[in-house]
Amino acid sequence: MNQGYIQASRALMIIAIVFGTFGLVATLAGMQCSKIGGENYVLKGRIAAIGGVFFLLQGICIMIAVSWYAANITQQFFDQFYPGTKYEFGEGLYIGWSSATLAIGGGLCLMCACSFTTPSEKIAYPYQPSSRGHMLSTVAMSQSVPSNYGKNAYV
Repeated sequence: MNQGYIQASRALMIIAIVFGTFGLVATLAGMQCSKIGGENYVLKGRIAAIGGVFFLLQGICIMIAVSWYAANITQQFFDQFYPGTKYEFGEGLYIGWSSATLAIGGGLCLMCACSFTTPSEKIAYPYQPSSRGHMLSTVAMSQSVPSNYGKNAYV
């Protein structure tokens, strides 16, 4: 009775966990709201794209392990001369296929969203005026334009 595919599936799932951990760390480090990497958004985009690659590799490892296990279950189930216990598909296989699909989709979305652009192609955030009709500034109050509101108008 050769059960080597079970050990290989386990090894692929452990590798998938490692890829997922690296992908999570790289994606969190590559987010624009994180302090890691400073204000270099090109570097942050590349780090986030590397996280997407790790998620893609994670999904591929999960898909291979789960599909390989399911193929062997199917082969043993329909073999009339198989002497061992015959298993059927269960919730674990469906959860594995779903998580692999989500990991592959998430990795592809991260890789497409974090394109490798040069700093000259970076689009600046659009200016959004404040809701009170005047501009908030870090300039001292003596240099700013006087507003229509007194000090008691602020909450």
